[in-house]
Amino acid sequence: MKLYISADIEGITGVTHWDETSKNKGDYSQFADQMTAEVRAACEGANELDEMEIIIKDAHDSGRNLDHNGLPMNVRLIRGWDEGLFSMVQELDDSFDGVAFIGYHSGAGMDGSPLSHTLTTGILSISINGKPVDEFMLHAYIAAYHKVPVIFLSGDKSLCQEVIKINPFIETVAVKEGRGNSTINIHPERAIELIKAGVKKGLVKEKGDLMIQLPEEFNVEVEYPRHYEARRNSFYPGASLLNSTTVGFTTDDYIEVLRFLHFTV
Repeated sequence: MKLYISADIEGITGVTHWDETSKNKGDYSQFADQMTAEVRAACEGANELDEMEIIIKDAHDSGRNLDHNGLPMNVRLIRGWDEGLFSMVQELDDSFDGVAFIGYHSGAGMDGSPLSHTLTTGILSISINGKPVDEFMLHAYIAAYHKVPVIFLSGDKSLCQEVIKINPFIETVAVKEGRGNSTINIHPERAIELIKAGVKKGLVKEKGDLMIQLPEEFNVEVEYPRHYEARRNSFYPGASLLNSTTVGFTTDDYIEVLRFLHFTV
């Protein structure tokens, strides 16, 4: 079997403040260690089922957070960024049996985490077909594009609830709950246990049940905090200025959505 794992840090157990996500801050190292531990748990859950090929994308900030020595020997780790359209799921294709998302978080404008954002903190929101989207949804659609099932997600409670609404068969583990500018967290060791069990459970489900369906058309809107940013990005080919701070773009090809976001976000 072949498993893809995309790992972020804002949805890792305990992470509450931006300082805990930044390499140059003193609080960072213990949460980077927990990020590695939670990703390792996902790998161990998979490895208990079968001889696995596991590809992991370190998908936070510099892309250089995970300790490869703390992961199983059958893991290949993608560090840094290739600057391509697939971003947090670089190298994902139709050869994979499943994709898991570890440490993901609520999107921009949502109240599920003190660290809510989508792709960058420099925008107010991204929506598709009238519904706000987060980093999970943007990258789960890439899995759908390649017909790869989404087997698992861990992160904040609000995001897990959104994922269950999209597809109730996807295994989720809520390691924390956002409350204003605070988080309420389960114990780090408990998070590791639940992630290991959740990935193992997700991998044995019927692939058809775990698929996410792509819309037939994508009406994308990006809202910026400053009017001149919207004006500048409205000149992207096919885009239009919907109001003073919002740019719209419509296509029936999800790759074109990714291209639009690549150059305007």
